[in-house]
Amino acid sequence: MEKLNENKGYMIAIVVVLVFVSSLVTGYYIITRLPPEGYSTINLLDYQQKKAIDYPELLIINHNNTFNVYVEVENHMGTSRLCEVQLKITNETITILPVPIDPVNTFTETVENGENWETLATVSVNQPGNYSVVFELWLFDDNASAFKFTYNYCVLHIEVVNQT
Repeated sequence: MEKLNENKGYMIAIVVVLVFVSSLVTGYYIITRLPPEGYSTINLLDYQQKKAIDYPELLIINHNNTFNVYVEVENHMGTSRLCEVQLKITNETITILPVPIDPVNTFTETVENGENWETLATVSVNQPGNYSVVFELWLFDDNASAFKFTYNYCVLHIEVVNQT
């Protein structure tokens, strides 16, 4: 009889461990199988080939101090979204995002879920110096009735010199 009670104790312990382990495995599976959170991206493409190559680095005043790049926004948020790209130019070190200056240009478009939007941005700098050309992606938040910064951005570093 003692041996039977001892075996029952082992069986109860094994059942408790199996229930615990199966609960952990089931919980892990449920958590990892949740649908992924939506995302959006912003990319810069060169003007000639529409690829992420050959960005301008050196501009010469009165020669080529204006350049074009394509800005591409991708929407994978699950619904159509009103997107805004803010173009900002600064000769200060970027220490905070969004860059706390007024944009020199903005581009706005509704982008369907799973779609891309491309727009051509023309940038001109007329003073010598080192600049950061910043493209920030903002999405309209219906709850706040305002655009909110997504922390998606692209930066081109350019040097502008006088014609020699």
